[in-house]
Amino acid sequence: MTEGNFVDYVKLFASSGNGGKGSIHLHREKFITKGGPDGGDGGRGGHVIIKANKHLWTLYTFKFKKHFSAGHGGDGSKNRSSGAQGEDCIVEVPLGTVVRDSETNTLLFEITEEHQEEILLEGGLGGRGNWHFKSATRQTPRYAQPGREGTTLQITLELKVLADVGLVGFPNAGKSTLLAALTSAKPKIADYEFTTLKPNLGIVEYRDYRSFVMADIPGIIEGAAEGKGLGHYFLRHIERNSILLFVIPADVKDVKEAFEVLYNELKKYNHELLDKEYMVVLSKADLLDEELKKEYTEEMNSLFKEIPHLIISSVTQYQLIELKDVLWKLITK
Repeated sequence: MTEGNFVDYVKLFASSGNGGKGSIHLHREKFITKGGPDGGDGGRGGHVIIKANKHLWTLYTFKFKKHFSAGHGGDGSKNRSSGAQGEDCIVEVPLGTVVRDSETNTLLFEITEEHQEEILLEGGLGGRGNWHFKSATRQTPRYAQPGREGTTLQITLELKVLADVGLVGFPNAGKSTLLAALTSAKPKIADYEFTTLKPNLGIVEYRDYRSFVMADIPGIIEGAAEGKGLGHYFLRHIERNSILLFVIPADVKDVKEAFEVLYNELKKYNHELLDKEYMVVLSKADLLDEELKKEYTEEMNSLFKEIPHLIISSVTQYQLIELKDVLWKLITK
């Protein structure tokens, strides 16, 4: 998936349908010249429904269509016939979509499960026909209820990436290169910071036709929890990943310090993020000779005793198979 096609924040306008009018009708047929009231009810207006679609990955379709309207209910007719219900408007969104009221920023609901459906706006009720209003003293009522109008709302859709593995690291740490090496994704790769401005998703193929989803997320910097750099834009995407893969480049001055900065930014933003399973890799091992690899291996073993860790190189494919093995164990744990 290319960066330009990844849309994760849109505003939409939704309108539910109006209810149909109740009918004012008096029964007439052969030999019955003065039948009673038999006007039917108006049909309900259509709902606006938000529905999960597991085959969607972004909000890209809403880049071109931003107005959604449900159908209006039909009017009632004679013989107590009710009007047709208005056609519901189904808005399909990817898993991980958060729906908010744009005006108040109130959270309405989140779409996180397959087949999940939520009614965003209910259609207006149909008006009652005149047969509802007959009584002993009013035997031929010549009035009925109009249908209720539908409602309108401006909403904000915000996508939080749902992936099995999310890559966490500084800008230019080699996350995009790793995603490209493990998947068929084609993220933008360059030798400068913040090359990745939007998440990239790829499918990692594993043994026996199994696979898992990996997300390359924009780089984090110190102070991201306070909004520096891409700040909360990065951090909101990390919430919906099952496994966090910390990527630390081999050319950093201090591996421990680099990991602690990343760890603390996640903790400050949302301490629950650290309840997830996570792993640490030292990337760009192609920059190291055998002696330095040995030194870094000893350092990693000392720093991350209880945490799964590896030294890898996306360029030379060094230990990428072992990396997939460890990630699969964490995912299925």
